[in-house]
Parts: sequence; structure tokens; C-alpha cells
Amino acid sequence: MSSINYDLTKIKSFIFDVDGVLSPSTIPLSKEGEPMRMVNIKDGYAINLAIKNGFDVAIITGADTENIRVRFSKLGVKEIYMKSRIKINDLNDYMQKTGYKAEEILYSGDDIPDYQVMKAVGLSVAPADAAFEIRGIAKYISHLKGGDGIARDVIEQVMKAQGKWMGEEAFGW
Repeated sequence: MSSINYDLTKIKSFIFDVDGVLSPSTIPLSKEGEPMRMVNIKDGYAINLAIKNGFDVAIITGADTENIRVRFSKLGVKEIYMKSRIKINDLNDYMQKTGYKAEEILYSGDDIPDYQVMKAVGLSVAPADAAFEIRGIAKYISHLKGGDGIARDVIEQVMKAQGKWMGEEAFGW
């Protein structure tokens, strides 16, 4: 049974911010001052499984690190918006390209740049350590902090609600 108060059978697409959602809010820096993000392996598994089961997954991030593109491309994510300065513009572009309606999209964000997108989609999700304003508008606040498996949490709940979680595709990469 899901802990999300939303009709999860409507969800066809997952969109995630990276920093503070798919990676922890605290990020080590290289000697050159470049962010070195960590990722959650269970998030990666769930993202890949969702794609195998016909869901679309996208990334909208303000980051400009090629490692992000490489990581999520390898998982099967096709729509990766980098250097996003006004995220609602990228959401609108994504919706125009895919034809998805707002109620078919789950978006997970953690800070002020995610605010407009979270207000625009059907299901807005925040990690437990999201900014106050984001937790205030999220329809679901995960019990997990950013980087601790937010994607796995919501993808698993949606796929279970749609009867797709433990299908044949679940047993391989």
C-alpha cells in the first residue's frame, strides 16, 4: 500500500532534480573545485526498471557536470536538461515534446529553483531534508533525505500501484 495521497495509476513520467534529490545536498569538491556527486545505486536500479516498464524518466538540473549526463544516459534516460536556470521552461519543453499532461508527471525537487515545477505537475515530491518552502507545497514528503533513495521510494510505490514492480524485467540489468 502506498503512503502517497495521489492516484498513482495516472503517473507516466518521473522527473528528478539531481543535487539534493538524487545526490546528497553536501557534495565534495575536486582539487579543481568541480562537484563530485554521489549517486544511490537503488535509485539507478529503479530508474532503469521504470524505463524498461514503459515509463519516461527525465532530469532537470541546474548542474553542468558531464558525469550527470553520462550516469543517467547509461540508465536509459533520454531527456536530460542541464544548466537549467528557469526549470519551468524545461518542464514546458518536456511536456510539449512528450505530450504528457501535468497530472501524469511526478517531479521531485528540494529547493527554491524547483518551486514552479512542483506547483505545475500532478505529483510533487520532496526529500525529508528539502527546503521549508518546498516541503510546504509537496504532495508527498519522503521519509528519506536527498541521495538516500528518493527515486527508488517513489518509483517503487508508483510501479506497485500499477502492478509493474515485480515483473519479469525486475530480475536483470
